[in-house]
Amino acid sequence: MSKTFDMSILVSIITPSFNCGKYISTTIESVINQDYTNWELIIVDDCSTDNSAEIINCYTKLDQRIKAVFLSSNQGAAVARNAGMVISQGRYLAFLDSDDVWLPNKLEVQLDFMRKLDAPISFTEYDVYDEELLNCQHRIKVPLQIDYSGYLKTTIIGMSTAIIDTEKIGSFLFYNMRTRQDTYLWITLLKKGFIAYGINEPLTKYRIRKDSISANKIKAARQVWHLYYDLEMMSFVKAFYFFINYGLNSVLKRFA
Repeated sequence: MSKTFDMSILVSIITPSFNCGKYISTTIESVINQDYTNWELIIVDDCSTDNSAEIINCYTKLDQRIKAVFLSSNQGAAVARNAGMVISQGRYLAFLDSDDVWLPNKLEVQLDFMRKLDAPISFTEYDVYDEELLNCQHRIKVPLQIDYSGYLKTTIIGMSTAIIDTEKIGSFLFYNMRTRQDTYLWITLLKKGFIAYGINEPLTKYRIRKDSISANKIKAARQVWHLYYDLEMMSFVKAFYFFINYGLNSVLKRFA
């Protein structure tokens, strides 16, 4: 399929960072190496205590497309992402966590896909790696499209794989919560009637860190229940129905 993307359209990449000095260079380099070159990378450092700020500042001097925001206190990924989005200039918003890595054709393939389908939101398959990015543990496959109900059953959208067309979605912000703010964003947007479209190609490497919140499956499950029952204010029966489906799909998607 020939590509019809327009290099004149700016993509804003939002990267929250907290104590990721060990990984941030690899993440930034994966953006610099993109085939699609009209982007701005906005890294929001959430008051890191390691050498992250020094590394980030080095890259802002090397490439004018890279911008840095340094928060004065640690406030969480939601606040960090919102701070980046407020100053972003691009029509398309892409998200990349500070320990994940994009393949070089990620933006090119995904933007072309979105323009041909006139998609408001897109996401892709991704490969899950160990902390050192040496061994691929499994691949997360995705459906061709997903709506609000479908997402509640799967929470399938990987944050570092997602792109939003702000001309179609309009303005939005992440709900200020420490964890699962990305899951709640998709719930909120899809509840408005938007459809997210999946690309059956792995374009991101997702790093599983031993100290990450997502590595603790019990905590993750409790957070999802909180979203369904408390924030979405579903009845117990409805919340339980979607929660059980979420749990089953969380297991099944690793063997798809």
